Parts: sequence; structure tokens; C-alpha cells
Amino acid sequence: MTAAVGVDGRTPIAAAGSLSARQIADAAIAVLVFLGGFVMVEPAPYDLALVAAVSAWAILGLKLSRHFMPLALLLLVYAAGGFLSLTQVDAPLGRPFVHMLTDLFLVVSAVFIAAVIVEDPERRLNLIARAYLVSAAVVAAIGILAYFDAIPNADAFKLYDRAKGTFKDPNVFGPFLVLPLVLLGRDILTRRLRRSILEIACFLVILSAIFLSFSRAAWGMALVALLLVAGLAYITDRSPRARFRLAAYLAGGTIAVALMFTAAINVPAVRDLYDQRALLVQEYDAAPTGRFERQQLGFFLVQEKPLGLGPFEFGARYGEDEHNTWLKAFTTYGWLGGFSYAILAIWTLAAATPLLFKSRPWQPVIQCTYAVFVGHLLVHSVIDTNHWRHLFLIYGMLWGTIAAEKIRQRRERQLAAVGPPGQEPANIDSRSAAISWAGAVPRARISPVPRARPKPAAESALQPR
Repeated sequence: MTAAVGVDGRTPIAAAGSLSARQIADAAIAVLVFLGGFVMVEPAPYDLALVAAVSAWAILGLKLSRHFMPLALLLLVYAAGGFLSLTQVDAPLGRPFVHMLTDLFLVVSAVFIAAVIVEDPERRLNLIARAYLVSAAVVAAIGILAYFDAIPNADAFKLYDRAKGTFKDPNVFGPFLVLPLVLLGRDILTRRLRRSILEIACFLVILSAIFLSFSRAAWGMALVALLLVAGLAYITDRSPRARFRLAAYLAGGTIAVALMFTAAINVPAVRDLYDQRALLVQEYDAAPTGRFERQQLGFFLVQEKPLGLGPFEFGARYGEDEHNTWLKAFTTYGWLGGFSYAILAIWTLAAATPLLFKSRPWQPVIQCTYAVFVGHLLVHSVIDTNHWRHLFLIYGMLWGTIAAEKIRQRRERQLAAVGPPGQEPANIDSRSAAISWAGAVPRARISPVPRARPKPAAESALQPR
């Protein structure tokens, strides 16, 4: 497997210094992420853009790193389980086959995002975050305006009197907006207010759109992710003044949002639907043959179906889909897909957790991404997320950064073993070694050893940018 980066930490695209090639590569990523907010049909524009982006990057020099191979292999096994489950489908295979092809696109998208992030984690993560924020702002504005019938053909952007924006379902529209909401929220909490006017305005627009989606999953995810990222920001910022400001902003923001919420539910167009959706357990959840009973039947059923049922077969048997990602992984992708997805989710959580406390330029984005990922795992039990494009984007962001950090640590060890230029090779106490993000020579306690110094190898040196 070819490493994703060269000796200077960049792929051939970056190393060549070609401005036009870099612009093309960045534009492909930005357009792909932006189109993730427009999924009213399948295949979606996002899927077509993915083909173009992967093709462009393949020509320009896309490489794969072995450090995110767990993501690629487990997702491929997951998709393979889905194709095997097609053997259990009695209905015509047209629609189920398209469903599986969409899975392959999503697998490719996650691996692609991981690969481009490995090349330049800080710049790529910021690029993805900016493109996602722009997409979310546009999509949120469309959803809000449509909810109040303020744009032509507003009904096309609503479902069951709930805002769904440019998605097929409000329960996808709301969760899509959670990551940009958290990115903005962390930015506001860690900066002075006078520098965050635009961020506050965008935050309120996106928050309003999440509320008007009336998606209980999105509400819960937003609350959990905001609290988690606020806690992470507080823990990792050692400045007492910054911590006090964060706590004060959080308290003030909570009061302001509570006042806005109180005003919103007094609007007749909002109050009636809120009274219905605010119930934790709906009638269709707890009723006989409701969601919870169907899920219970499903978990017993998959024990007898190692190859699964195939796409859409659960809904054909019980009248509704699983509304549980863990269960759907087994019913639609068989034991092979179900266990591989569970392993991927747990592995991602474990491998990404140490990143939260690394003092890196990409730490804020990764803290937000991780917090939203945790929120998605929590709602897996109440909703189907297997075709959520932004979830696979999150997997790619996390694994790309995991791989980049492993490559960085490997270079630190190589530098520690070789020692600074002009000095004897050393036994280095790794506990004292440190290296800056820009590639500075590590600070270390040096103790010369009595042997000839070998010629330095270019592959083992991290060149400063």
C-alpha cells in the first residue's frame, strides 16, 4: 500500500507546487461537500459529483494510506454483506440493486474524504468545514422560508407540515444541520463576541431550521453535541480567562435560546406541531406493531437469517422500516454487514478519542466532528442512518485525521532516532521529545552513543514547510 504523503508531508499534488492543480483539487472537494445538502432524489447530485471528484483526484495523484484501511475494509465488508442479501429478495431486484449501488458510492465517499485529509489535515478540514457551513446556511434558509410559505412551491420543501429543506425527509434535514451548528457554536464560545456577529447570525438561522424540522433525533443530537463540545473546549483550553468567558457565553446563550424558544412556540403555526412532536414516545412508537415492537421482532428474526432479508424486505413484512440503524445493518446487510458496521463504529470512537486532546490546528474541527458522531451513534437506535451522506463524511473526516496523526507520530519517532543534523545519533527520551506542527526539529535530551553516524535518509526526515 502506497503511503498517502511524501517525505515533506504532502502528496504529489501539493509537492509539485502547481497552483492550478491544487485549486482544481480543492474545488472538487468543496463542491462535493456543498452538494451533500441537496438530496431529494437518488442518485443525488452528490453522487455524481463524487464520481467527478474521485476521477479528478485519481488523475492528480490520489494515494491511499494504510492507516485508514480499517475504514475502507470494514465498509467494503459491510457493502458486500448487502450484495449477498440480494439473494434473499423475492421481489424484482431493480430498486434493491440501486440501493446497494448507493452504498458503494457512500463507501467511496468516506474513503475519498479520508484520503484527501491525510494529505493536509488542517487545510482540508477547514475547507470541508467552510463548504459544509455554506451548504447548511443555504439549505436552512430554504427550509425556514418554505415552512412559512415565503417562497414559491414551498410544499416541495415540506413534509407532514415539517421543514425538510432540500432533503427527502425532515429526519435527515435536521441532523444534516447539526455539525455546522456545533462548529459555529464552538467558534462563538471561544472567541470574543464582537468578532462573532456573522457566526451568531448563521447559528440562529441553522438552529431555527433544526427546530422547524421537528426531528426529535436532530433536537437530541444538537443538545448532546453542543454540551459535549463545550465541555471539550473547556477542558482543553488552559487559560482561566478563556474558560470563564466560555462558561459565561454558554450560560448567556442558553438563556437567549430559551427565550427564543418560548417566543417560537407561541406562534400558532409552530405550537400545535410542537405539542405533538415534543412527546418523547409517540403513539406509533409504543402501539401494537409499532416501532418498538417491530424492532423487537426484527432482532429475533435476524438470528434466523445470517444473510439478512435484503433491502426493503423488513418494511414489506411489517409495514414500516426498521427505524434502527443497528437492526437495519443486520436485516439489510446480514450478519456480515451488521457485525462489520458495529466494529467500525466502536473502532472509530476508540481511535478518534485521543485526537480530542491533541494540541493541533485541527483540534476545534475534530472536537466538533467527534461530538456530532457521538450524537449519531446515540440516535442509531431510533432512526435509519445508513444512507445519510453527511454521516459517511464524518467517518471520512475522523479517519483521515486518525491517519494523519499516526503518520505525524511515526515521523516524530524517526526524527528522534536520527537526531538533529550535525549531531551524533542519540538515545532519546521520548517523553521529552516535542515537535511543532510546522515541522520544527524536536526538543530532546541527547546522549551520544559510540558508533559512527549513518548517512541521513531523506525518507526519515520531516522537512519544515
